Amino acid sequence: MSNPAPLYARDRNAAKLLDMSTAEFCKLVAGGLLPAPVKIGGHERWDVTDLRRIISGDAIDGCGGVDW
Repeated sequence: MSNPAPLYARDRNAAKLLDMSTAEFCKLVAGGLLPAPVKIGGHERWDVTDLRRIISGDAIDGCGGVDW
């Protein structure tokens, strides 16, 4: 059986999904260009589905804003 795809990712793995460094990813999060993480049991994680929606353009709502 293959490994399941993650539902949530830590910063370094989320950055890898977007093909960027962790520092660049964190800078975009701090600047509000990417969503903030959620807390799961004291751990910060990013929703992989949300990241995919952002990259595909599906996170843009009808008013020109970003849906997060």
